[in-house]
Amino acid sequence: MRKDVSGWQVRLDETLIQRYSASGDWPNKTLADFAYALAERDPQRVTHVFGEERCTVSQLIAEAEHLAAGLRQRGLVAGDVVSFQLPNWREAVVIDLATTMLGLVVAPIVPIYRDAEVAFMLADAGVKAAFFPGDYRGFDYTAMMHRLAPDLPLLRHCFSVRAGAGAGSYEALVGEGLPLAERPRVDPNAVKMILYTSGTTGRPKGVLHTHNTGPLRLRRAFERWSRGSGVPGFANVLLMASPVTHVTGQSGMEIPFCSDTRTVFMERWSAAEALDLIDAEKVTASVGATPFLHELLSAAEQAGRRLPSLQVFACGGAEVPPALIGKAYEVLEQCRAFRVYGSSEVPLTTLGFSGEDEVELAATTDGQIADYEVRVADDEGHPLSIGQEGEICVRGPAMFLGYGDPQATAASFDADGFFATGDLGRLTAEGAIVITGRKKDLINRGGEKVSAKEVEDILHRMPAIKEAAVVSMPHARLGETLCAYVILQPGVPALDLDGVLAFVAATGVAKQKYPECLMVVEDFPRTASGKIRKDRLRADIRERLQAPA
Repeated sequence: MRKDVSGWQVRLDETLIQRYSASGDWPNKTLADFAYALAERDPQRVTHVFGEERCTVSQLIAEAEHLAAGLRQRGLVAGDVVSFQLPNWREAVVIDLATTMLGLVVAPIVPIYRDAEVAFMLADAGVKAAFFPGDYRGFDYTAMMHRLAPDLPLLRHCFSVRAGAGAGSYEALVGEGLPLAERPRVDPNAVKMILYTSGTTGRPKGVLHTHNTGPLRLRRAFERWSRGSGVPGFANVLLMASPVTHVTGQSGMEIPFCSDTRTVFMERWSAAEALDLIDAEKVTASVGATPFLHELLSAAEQAGRRLPSLQVFACGGAEVPPALIGKAYEVLEQCRAFRVYGSSEVPLTTLGFSGEDEVELAATTDGQIADYEVRVADDEGHPLSIGQEGEICVRGPAMFLGYGDPQATAASFDADGFFATGDLGRLTAEGAIVITGRKKDLINRGGEKVSAKEVEDILHRMPAIKEAAVVSMPHARLGETLCAYVILQPGVPALDLDGVLAFVAATGVAKQKYPECLMVVEDFPRTASGKIRKDRLRADIRERLQAPA
């Protein structure tokens, strides 16, 4: 363990630094270093597109320098934390770049969070300067910050964005036009970002990444996906609809500085708008959650559009039905869709199967392992053989270096430096991961452990069901039993529990895997990355059971 300039303890030592530096996995450069190098080679390169706004690397650097100079004048120094709770706006890119110039730590906060979550994250990270919208999509972020600030003694500066250019705004800060006389030397092994987990299974945890663990995430992916394609400029235009406050969107912000790539952002996902953007910008790749791919394919099919430029869609974050991957090959002209696996802690552990003869593997596995070491362990931490189910444990150069909470860090790594993901799965002979469930997503039905994912996979094969989520619900005798929440396919008027049980029974699974309750809903509560908030579904069924008859 090493104490970072920010004050956090990180899992870093000279052996690790030498290993990944020698392999070339750690470039020992910051995002600012990459940006300045690109500006020297091609100052007018358009790197980021936000609607009608096309940003060159030189423009972004100039704005970031003014912002960095303003923050420095206000007393921020290396290791201090700056947060932004912004949509997919240009200003997020500038803040990310400016903080890197000074060696500050950036703390992205997803815009859907409100007072309770934001207060926790700002306090937990020790944020000293915060950027936020004014009134956005019907919510007053400025008012929220005024409510929270008195109880956050470390928060010294609050800057609104796109809420007028008055005092205390991003626009006024940049408008001061202060020059960044010199950049401090920034240690590439220092913490660059604290990114909070979605909290699906508990209290959010601050994931610590350094400058070295971040910039190459998507660069390595694109190099792999383009291998042998024979297409000039392959994967050089990325459509990014995921929030820039999520690890996927964050990577989308940074890759244009580190690779021959342009990122086209969507402020708000719309499949119809995505069709137009893909064709207009000649988008070649996208990385997104399951709903994005599903809706894109439906919109393309209905409009009779084949999206000839799109060649890659990496899908993850939520359950990906195998049939969805197959449909991409049918609907789109040359797009290779596949499942990938990763998390904020270990982004893009797998990079999918993108070969023309790998459609089945793309649909039935969660991708081929790349740039990581992965092993499957039993409950005692012992490695298991290929094909055996256990907890997925990962280590590699893009892995985070711990949580803000040292106790959470200690509980998550083994003696060999493998991170225990909490996901259950198995390895295949092809070097792929197949996720079978979540360790904390097992339902204990009278002492028998039932995998929610196993039942969900059965329900996803039922023609009437578009998407399913199985959660535990209280049971007087057994302790827990199964409740299935489902979204019906368009045009299906209704579904009852008897119909579901008949379908499940026909698969021949044990009776303890039968759902005992069915809830038909319009949509699921989800995190920003598209994952189903099962904690909310569990709370919902508890409330329903407790409600007076």
